[in-house]
Amino acid sequence: MPGKASARSEKVEKKAAAKPVLLSGGNPQIAKADGDAPVQAYIAAMPGWKRDVGRHLDALIVRTVSGVRKAVKWNTPFYGVEDQGGWFLAFHCFTKYVKVTFFRGTSLRPVPPGESKSSDTRYLDIHEDDHLDDAQFVAWVKQASQLPGERL
Repeated sequence: MPGKASARSEKVEKKAAAKPVLLSGGNPQIAKADGDAPVQAYIAAMPGWKRDVGRHLDALIVRTVSGVRKAVKWNTPFYGVEDQGGWFLAFHCFTKYVKVTFFRGTSLRPVPPGESKSSDTRYLDIHEDDHLDDAQFVAWVKQASQLPGERL
């Protein structure tokens, strides 16, 4: 007869294997945590075409910024550089697009197109049929990673 400990262990395993809940706009609900694993869990849970966008963004960021620091906070993947003390980029699922946030976006050249209520922040919205200019995105990531990070 299984004991209480093994029953609890089975519940934990089932919960871990369960698909993350999708919040409004299809944004995955992923527990706050540091490291690559929670970011990969977020990306794996992104619905439909957005998952490919998430994989592509993550791959470009990792290739561009050696030793990039990752975390999930507020159901959003964040990217930073350890010695910069904060975050330079995040992305988030919305119903019809993936929003990339450059926290010091007004310092980037050219400035990313999406305006923000925050004076420093700029956005890049990626819709299903959009073509991402990889070279421009990589240039923004490289510039953003060299600026002081946003402390959240």
